[in-house]
Amino acid sequence: MKVLIATGLYPPESGGPATYTKLLEERLPGQGFVVPILPFSRVRHLPKFLRHIAYFFTCLRMARRADVIYALDTVSVGFPAAIAALVSGKKFLVRVPGDYAWEQGVQHFDVQDSLDAFQSKKYGAQVETLRSVQKFVVRSARAVVVPSDYMKRIVSGWGAKNIEVIYSSIDLGVTPELPATRPEGFLVVTSGRRVPWKGFEGIERAVEREKGWRFFVAEGLPRAQALGWVKTANVFALNSSYEGLSHALIEAMALGTPIVATRVGGNPELIEDGVDGILVPPHDDAALHAAIKKIADDPEAAKARAESARAKTGQFSIDTTITQLVALLKTV
Repeated sequence: MKVLIATGLYPPESGGPATYTKLLEERLPGQGFVVPILPFSRVRHLPKFLRHIAYFFTCLRMARRADVIYALDTVSVGFPAAIAALVSGKKFLVRVPGDYAWEQGVQHFDVQDSLDAFQSKKYGAQVETLRSVQKFVVRSARAVVVPSDYMKRIVSGWGAKNIEVIYSSIDLGVTPELPATRPEGFLVVTSGRRVPWKGFEGIERAVEREKGWRFFVAEGLPRAQALGWVKTANVFALNSSYEGLSHALIEAMALGTPIVATRVGGNPELIEDGVDGILVPPHDDAALHAAIKKIADDPEAAKARAESARAKTGQFSIDTTITQLVALLKTV
């Protein structure tokens, strides 16, 4: 079976989708699949709209030699891939890591509501257009892959059928490269893109309350260096107000770094509060500070929670992901 993977990000670009795509490219051939990759970077240099048209025609051309098209988002590659599948008569699957309409609404169209509240409200033409595109794409798919039970609940509200939860997997792949110069004192690290829902400013405010605490954002670094910062930290803090399922959080679990995360999205599916880490409400600087201070005051208890989290990461192995995905591909 030849599976054409349409992806918005691909190495050397960073991010969860890039890592996920590379793992599929490396592991699916061992299961008897041929895996051509169509990254959006091929057309990113073109003007807006024109790049999506170009991506569609490229996808259509490549689809002629594929059995299945598997898109890794709902809009940037998912929409042109869904149309290409429809025109070429090929089977179509889509992975929905998050709500793209909400993300764009928050970043560009002044959406203030949480993701859950967003699902039942109406907004401006741009946001509603993106929402319509998402619904079209998931309804066009023979199967929809989501990374968490939380996202399954969200996507089921879009009218999607045959929704399969396949957790994000990890394969660190590289040896963490510890920073040459680590700041002295108690180090709090986070990672990810600087988007509004990541809450980096809240972590910064919490750290500023304590003398001797330091804060670092592992952003825009080579993967080995970013992992090195997480590994050397006293705390990995994820202060998001929204997560489908955080790849960065799973990596921190695997590295054995004590964790403070918000009780949102798929985070509670990864971290049991008080057992594997500490969960706090979103948008709550006081609770975030108290949780980090709890780790600083009792590092032995923090270490025990971190070891519990590390033990759970076996269920997020790439082998588990591949086994589930292969079973799905063979049944669609």
